[in-house]
Amino acid sequence: MPDKTLICKDCQKEFVFTEGEQEFYKEKGLVNEPQRCPECRKAKKARYNRNRYQHNAR
Repeated sequence: MPDKTLICKDCQKEFVFTEGEQEFYKEKGLVNEPQRCPECRKAKKARYNRNRYQHNAR
């Protein structure tokens, strides 16, 4: 399974989906490739956690 170059759906930047990451996805039963680069995934997760915390604080 060779590395794949994918395009981030948020920033349109190319990123590499490595052979090791592909194996990890396969082991976990994940069938879809990532749609966001690692930076955008991290930012999305931070936004989700921030919004979740604010919602629970009410």
